[in-house]
Amino acid sequence: MFKRTCQCLPAFVLLVLFAGGAVAADKTPIRLATTTSTENSGLLEYLLPDFEKSSGYKVHVIAVGTGKAIRMAADGDVDVILVHAPPAEMKFMGTGAGTDRRPVMHNDFVIVGPPGDPAGIRGLQDAATALQRIAAAKAPFVSRGDDSGTDKKEKALWKDAAIKPSGQWYREAGQGMGKVLQMASEMGAYTLTDRGTWLAYQARTDLNILTEGDQRLFNPYHIIAVNPAKYPDTNFKGAEALTDWITGEHAQVRIADFRKQNQQLFHPDALQMVKKASASVAK
Repeated sequence: MFKRTCQCLPAFVLLVLFAGGAVAADKTPIRLATTTSTENSGLLEYLLPDFEKSSGYKVHVIAVGTGKAIRMAADGDVDVILVHAPPAEMKFMGTGAGTDRRPVMHNDFVIVGPPGDPAGIRGLQDAATALQRIAAAKAPFVSRGDDSGTDKKEKALWKDAAIKPSGQWYREAGQGMGKVLQMASEMGAYTLTDRGTWLAYQARTDLNILTEGDQRLFNPYHIIAVNPAKYPDTNFKGAEALTDWITGEHAQVRIADFRKQNQQLFHPDALQMVKKASASVAK
């Protein structure tokens, strides 16, 4: 009976079914390498279903440190990256392996630590001074130690503080931000974290934000497509679709609306450009 029903299907129905299958086949999954902060904070779980539903693409998220994400892109192993280490990003762009780098959003870094604050950094705005006090007190400090954007920022701050941290008080975890926050809480230690992941994990730790507000703690995120001129097999069409979407008005408003503990985790950086472009077209 089933075979007969199939044989009797009108030719135009078969054509539509075939065409639909061809369209689906063209939607090669997008390989996105991104930071653990976008994953740990819950942002991607919140954002990407909208993109997948509207575009037909599936996004395979690989959450690693920024350094590893950039290396994967440099090897042509992913299609697009969402990262937060501008100096490393520009170096990557200079190799010709990346193209169409666009701002997406920002938050900031903060130094968190135990409620007792043995190093006495509570209320400081100068991050370098805070690190100097931590080192002087030999208070426990847990570093990402994974070449992530956060790790790169931390090392730059130690350099600003004119200190090369070492000794038993300084622990390199080689882990993502969420695990480092949990380790620091268990050890009564300090650490540097992006505010988004901190807010997502705040209820799971007894750490406090102790130092914030330094301009050096600004934390911008950019999306970069892998250059198809260098890697022809990359899914550049999918990468551009994701780039256009996440820097478009709908996604930017969604980023602004994303909250944990009733606090905004990320601030959209492309929204104003979208609005200016729309106003220009309207004129």
